[in-house]
Amino acid sequence: MSERTQVAIVGAGPAGLVLGHLLHAHGIDAVVLETRDRDYVQKRVRAGVLEQGTVELLIDMGVGERLQREGLVHRGLELRYRREGHRIPLSDLTGGRGITIYGQQHVVHDLIEARLGFGGPLLFEVGDVSLHDFDGDRPRVRFVHDGAAHELECDFIAGCDGFHGISRESMPDGAFTTFEHVYPYAWLGILAQVSPSTEELIYCRHENGFALHSLRSPELSRLYLQCDPGEDISEWSDDRIWHELQTRFATNEGWTLDEGPVLEKLITPMRSFVVDPMQYGRLFLAGDAAHVVPATGAKGLNLAVHDVKALAAALRAHYESGSE
Repeated sequence: MSERTQVAIVGAGPAGLVLGHLLHAHGIDAVVLETRDRDYVQKRVRAGVLEQGTVELLIDMGVGERLQREGLVHRGLELRYRREGHRIPLSDLTGGRGITIYGQQHVVHDLIEARLGFGGPLLFEVGDVSLHDFDGDRPRVRFVHDGAAHELECDFIAGCDGFHGISRESMPDGAFTTFEHVYPYAWLGILAQVSPSTEELIYCRHENGFALHSLRSPELSRLYLQCDPGEDISEWSDDRIWHELQTRFATNEGWTLDEGPVLEKLITPMRSFVVDPMQYGRLFLAGDAAHVVPATGAKGLNLAVHDVKALAAALRAHYESGSE
């Protein structure tokens, strides 16, 4: 089955969905393809810290109603060292800007609801995706959906399918240069069913290693421990994790770290990765397909949104004025 659109978007994460929404706002047709099912995409817990620019863009796009209602706005954070806390008043130092705690799964859910609401093409559970002829002016995407083979002809392809997706791998050898740095530590992260023990994020330095207290909602806490990349997660019982968190977060001020059931735990190696350029012909990369940063600064989702905001502006210029 042969079909036609202006922009084919591979990946229905934050990058792909935001791009689709921005293009729709300017009358540019796009089809979004996703290999996973809708339930998986809407429930996977990833980033949870939105920068001011990301929040403002989502509101301007008309998908910020729940974000404004449920998001937790933070105006500062705490640096903890030698059992003492030091608050950094972010908003005071940045002209009132802050960060908002709102899980990536909620952002994705809101974007999916909005896209389906205006009838934007969004296909889940597509298979055998392959990209073709993007070095010319008639790129094509082949895929299988509901048991039928499809060929989608387009003007441009946006590869928003993450680090392990097919978009970057589809570029020819020598099309880009890779820059990568692997760090000598990892993070052991947990999601716990317990109300956060802090109103603002805590970044803690301790002789045993770094620790971070974050959150995902008023009922869910996200906590991290620095560990060796070679650690085996099976050796970290819940009791051991909480004991180490209690040790690293201990203060001289009687602060208490509340504990609760651990819903998930994972050891994440730390690396920085970027390709240059993020384009080959009419194939553009965005988000984790082009760059991965350590979770230490909560930059991944926000960088992805920035990528597609720039890409959407360029595509709009192309269709309005013919600019290349």
